[in-house]
Amino acid sequence: MKSFHVLACALALTLAASAFVPATAADTSVQAALPGDSVYHLDVPLTDQNGKALRFPGSRGKPVVASMFYSSCQFVCPLIIDTLKKTERALPGSGRAGFEVLLVSIDPDRDTPEALARVAAKHHVIDPRWHLARAEKNDVRRIAAVLGVQYKPLDDGEFSHSSALILLDAQGRIVARSDKLGEADPEFVAALSRTVAAKP
Repeated sequence: MKSFHVLACALALTLAASAFVPATAADTSVQAALPGDSVYHLDVPLTDQNGKALRFPGSRGKPVVASMFYSSCQFVCPLIIDTLKKTERALPGSGRAGFEVLLVSIDPDRDTPEALARVAAKHHVIDPRWHLARAEKNDVRRIAAVLGVQYKPLDDGEFSHSSALILLDAQGRIVARSDKLGEADPEFVAALSRTVAAKP
């Protein structure tokens, strides 16, 4: 798990550097304030299940548990959401308000805000801390790269994809990752608890 963390951080830095576009002086100042291994050096627009415009670093200042999914997935993606809910419930009540959840779709052609809203309602995650979001295709690939998520479209319209939960600290650094589904991963829960407690 540690070796993957190092690899993911290196990948994040490489991609973020190659993804930059010319910035204003204010933008440069904000980016410079980020740690070098922050995935938030990648700044891309998102739209959530409520049609609200967000940006990928929009939760900076608060820990985030991130993953990637798509709404028409029948097995793995519902399990990702269920595992996220169990992870949330494994924290003390006071800790649950201290982080946000970000699920980015790998299928932006079909995952409109309306489709994402149906998933949120179906899985009872109607909570302002939960963001089910879409991005443009190129930006989806960039987000997947910095998070270390792999996916591939299949001929039948479905996707083959990894199913990781990734914990980002308040500055967007990857501090933990879990590929376990179905139950809360105790090591991941402990890392999340520490990260929430350490938030400025």
